[in-house]
Amino acid sequence: MHETRISSNGIELNVLVAGEGPAVVLCHGFPELAISWRHQIAALASAGYRVYAPDMRGFGRSSRPAETDAYDIFSLGGDITGLLDAVGVETAFLVGHDWGATVAWHVALANPERVRGVAGLSVPAAPRPPVPPMQIFRKRLGDDFYQLWFLRPGPADDALARNVSRVVTASEDWSEEWAARTDDPAIRPPWLGEQELERWVSELTRTGFTGGLNYYRNIDRNWELTAHLEGATVDVPALFITGSEDIVRRFMPGNGMASYVTDLRDFVVIEGAGHWVQQERPEEVSRLLLSFLSSID
Repeated sequence: MHETRISSNGIELNVLVAGEGPAVVLCHGFPELAISWRHQIAALASAGYRVYAPDMRGFGRSSRPAETDAYDIFSLGGDITGLLDAVGVETAFLVGHDWGATVAWHVALANPERVRGVAGLSVPAAPRPPVPPMQIFRKRLGDDFYQLWFLRPGPADDALARNVSRVVTASEDWSEEWAARTDDPAIRPPWLGEQELERWVSELTRTGFTGGLNYYRNIDRNWELTAHLEGATVDVPALFITGSEDIVRRFMPGNGMASYVTDLRDFVVIEGAGHWVQQERPEEVSRLLLSFLSSID
């Protein structure tokens, strides 16, 4: 594994690269880094794949544009297709977790000619809703839903930055109520090594959270920008993996995904796993990914 800088879509991406063979791009979520895929990078590279795992736009050592509008779904998807262009790859397998899953699903929808297969972890593919998503979340989940707190620049940015260790080890939503409990201890989960935790905390302390929060601040704007994709489906081979204890399942369970993802090869719920599924159950997730990738011509 080595680390490199790749120019893509008008920004610079910091990318972990390993292995030789068909290309696989691993897209992390919020608030993570490319090292979230450390177990899968090793497994995929050993199995004969060329793996690219970028720090996504706004995170780690990649570019962090200041403008909120720079984090819309077409900019994020353009980073991935731009990465493929930069390394001379026509088509690749895309794997994403959390926000990275949203990006991977979008590229498979909008640029299927670049995608050999797509796997989403935690966040399922979903068709464009009839109204802006935040209206739906407010009605179903109330005004204290964490993503609504994230929308206003300032408060969430400051609250998350006050205790980064507590953020990255949290086992519940990062809500305004959670942020007010400043005396909660930061307890390292057993699946996260001390060295990885130190890297995670160091990078987020340096960068802050605004880049990642801007993903959420574009959710309703993404709805407006994707009007021309109304009724489109994800037609490339696909896999979905989640944990039975993932908090995302309470508002995005993925029910009915097969009607929107026309070649859904499997929908896997890993019993007992939470949101950070590829780190909590690395061997199982790697095995599922390798089985999926090897099934595609």
